[in-house]
Amino acid sequence: MALKPLFPPFSILLLGLLCSCAPPPPPMEKVPPFHLTEWSQVDGWDQPKQDFLYAFNVFRDSCRVLKQRSPWQTVCARAEETEPVRQEEARGFFEEHFDPHQVRNDDGTTEGLMTGYFAPDLVGDRQPSQRFRHPLYRAPEDLLTIELGELRPEFKELRLRGRVEGKKVLPYWSRAQIDGPQQPLKGQELFWVEDPVELFFLHIQGSGRIVLENGEKIMVGYADQNGHPFRSIGKLLIDSGEMSRDQMSMQNIQAWARRNPDKARRLLDENPSYIFFAELPTAFWTPPGALGLPLTPHRSLAVDRRVIPLGAPVMVSTTWPNSDYPLKNLMFAHDTGGAINGAVRGDFFWGMGNDAGRFAGRMKQKCYFWVLLPKELANPNDWR
Repeated sequence: MALKPLFPPFSILLLGLLCSCAPPPPPMEKVPPFHLTEWSQVDGWDQPKQDFLYAFNVFRDSCRVLKQRSPWQTVCARAEETEPVRQEEARGFFEEHFDPHQVRNDDGTTEGLMTGYFAPDLVGDRQPSQRFRHPLYRAPEDLLTIELGELRPEFKELRLRGRVEGKKVLPYWSRAQIDGPQQPLKGQELFWVEDPVELFFLHIQGSGRIVLENGEKIMVGYADQNGHPFRSIGKLLIDSGEMSRDQMSMQNIQAWARRNPDKARRLLDENPSYIFFAELPTAFWTPPGALGLPLTPHRSLAVDRRVIPLGAPVMVSTTWPNSDYPLKNLMFAHDTGGAINGAVRGDFFWGMGNDAGRFAGRMKQKCYFWVLLPKELANPNDWR
């Protein structure tokens, strides 16, 4: 996917570490995210077109990683022993070994937001030229990571990115600085591409393919991030009156940027977050998700891993982009994303290239989740 976890502004976190302020008031009591329910109440479970055989194979493939983790060992062992040949048998496997739980937000509501992502194709080269002038950078050698959880328990899973200058730790370079005339990362280019707008959206998606002039396609994926918070350029376009909320889509943003190249450069710099990439092995025909396995189009889902365990089957009830036509798939929590925060919040992986991008760029739909958890779990709301 897309973007990896976002990080709070550097100065705010340092201030929080150093100040002796009174502790914040205790948070309001939250509703447990998982509510045990019946299979008959799982929207889409009974639909005739649900491909349980395909879903079973995706889950069994996920067990290459999951079988090493609690509480997945038993159900993955059963999956490795099972060879369903009919849809009913595959469906029976899930019903025998899992319990369905409707996912709820902190306030007890069940409705959430589904967006989409994909892996774009960008024309590029390993060397710069008049045509290929815009660099993808590898993770810089001077990028410093500070794990805040090692300093304060309350900052668990938070980290800072920075750089050392003399005896000071400073915020890492922002997008405007990296792409500006001083070129602080010169010499650390991985590829050069033709279109700066498509490159920006590669940063948004977090992975994609570089298509060389000889036709070779090379997968690149997320390697690191500069530590600056993500700022939505779509919201900026709406706030400035350049585009209405109804017009907002990835495709319309790209079209606006090409019509307004001078404004576009300034707009892109308003998002200080910057992604660094790595060339992936040829075994990856789609980008790897947070689980470390190649994503599966229409079956891989990015979730908030603080709520939904990575690898878990998730029955998703949503609609196709820009429509009310139902889209109900048994998916799998294969990935995470910086903008994916909250219990009923997902990012639907559509696949590779422009066709997938046409769906992903327009998806902003209501959704409902049912997470399938192994029966062995004594307390599903304490799965971690």
